[in-house]
Amino acid sequence: MSDNNHTTGLGTLASRIGKTTLGALTNRGELLAVEWQQEKARLTQLLILSVGLMFLGMMGALLLTATIIYLFHEEYRLYVAAGFTILYLGGAGFVFFKLNKLVKEEPFSETLKQLRKDRSLLDVFE
Repeated sequence: MSDNNHTTGLGTLASRIGKTTLGALTNRGELLAVEWQQEKARLTQLLILSVGLMFLGMMGALLLTATIIYLFHEEYRLYVAAGFTILYLGGAGFVFFKLNKLVKEEPFSETLKQLRKDRSLLDVFE
């Protein structure tokens, strides 16, 4: 009789472990799917904003620069053009570092964090 209860206990324990494992895998899969959608939206937004920034910035800078250079006397126009060149290169450097920061963001960070947490919990049983 005692053996029968012991077998039932192991079966129940195995069932609970299986359900817990399946629940955890389902949870992680759902988290991955949500983060995948967020990552696609972020990359699309990044692309659209980058193209818009380049086009509008270049057009505005070109027209403003031409207007300002034209307003100066002819002998100073070269110096004004050099000043604008330095200004634009500085702005390009700033934008480069901002875009570089966005690119270096770790995709699926929450999923990876949860998987590391799961691994550390499973390492206890080894």
